[in-house]
Amino acid sequence: MLPRLGATYENKITIEITSKPKGEYLTDDYFALDLPVAPAIMVGEEIVTEGKDVDDYTVEVAICRSLGLSEPAPPQKGFIARLFS
Repeated sequence: MLPRLGATYENKITIEITSKPKGEYLTDDYFALDLPVAPAIMVGEEIVTEGKDVDDYTVEVAICRSLGLSEPAPPQKGFIARLFS
């Protein structure tokens, strides 16, 4: 997901990935930072998801909102819709 979004919004976004062992996200020091519970995705100051997975479209909408761009069209759902598009 991240490489595709980086290519789509080239020179407009910076992707920063923070990865630590799960135990480090459960410490008092981490909670004192007032950051979301991992796994999480933040776009600017907006928490897109916290503690669960999220689809690509939701992240892309948050990025567009943050950049002041128009939101992308929602993906077509279902096998038949994808087959005939």
